[in-house]
Amino acid sequence: MLIRRRRLLADGYTSDEVQRGVRSGQLILLRKGCYVPPSALPEKPEDRYALRVRATVPELAPDAVISHASAAALFGLPLWGVGLARVHVTRARRNGGSVHRHLHVHSAQLDTADLDVYDGFLVTSIPRTVADLARSLPFEHAVVLADAVLNRGLATREELEAAIERGTRRSGTPAARRVVAFADGRSESPGESRSRVRMRLSGLPEPELQMPINTRLGAYRADFGWPRYRAVGEFDGLAKYGVLLQPGQDPRDAVVAEKRREDAIRDEDWHVTRWVWSELEPFDAVARRIERSFRR
Repeated sequence: MLIRRRRLLADGYTSDEVQRGVRSGQLILLRKGCYVPPSALPEKPEDRYALRVRATVPELAPDAVISHASAAALFGLPLWGVGLARVHVTRARRNGGSVHRHLHVHSAQLDTADLDVYDGFLVTSIPRTVADLARSLPFEHAVVLADAVLNRGLATREELEAAIERGTRRSGTPAARRVVAFADGRSESPGESRSRVRMRLSGLPEPELQMPINTRLGAYRADFGWPRYRAVGEFDGLAKYGVLLQPGQDPRDAVVAEKRREDAIRDEDWHVTRWVWSELEPFDAVARRIERSFRR
């Protein structure tokens, strides 16, 4: 719930009372003139950033369209490693872009196919948002975003490609094409997307994603599989155990269930290599473990 300063003053609060509310922690300052109660402040940085985007909208120029990371945040897309210091908007002008302390104004052509309305806000469409960020972000960061869009069915690969081609003269277009060509909706988390990029950079054979394996306990899916070598790879995000929990299930039960699953896969003569987030960079040690599993 956003609280505007002008609303507080209209309700009879004085400027001093508003400032005391901020100092005491009863109000959290999102941006000048806009606050939120502590209970309404999200934990995730991306969600906090989305609130700041919403708080900024009334101060934008009438023709400003929320774009880039700001549009992605409103859509709830993962923004791994993306700077969230400024709100991004695009105005349909040939020039006149500017960067301020809290606002980045982009100037670029905006086709009607690139526009959308989300929760009452004028934003760049999901395909255009992916295209914009794929042009400007490092490859790995952009793949995380593109994978998530495909995985959630928010856009097709053809729609992403079309959004890129509508701006072929813009800088970064070749990089954006590489991102979309590599993107794969079978990646189910930022960690899996980053793992795929790291495997490519390490020279590992391309894995089969979400590979089904039949075991004595039933059919399971491995994050990554190399059938030729009877090898599988599992990214262990740890947080995924929260997703796996059934109502009333203890996290320790989920860990035990995951161990039984892995044992069942090994019983079928598959070698399992597991890694965690902190091992993604550098990935060398994980790549060597996977290569050893090929040679066993």
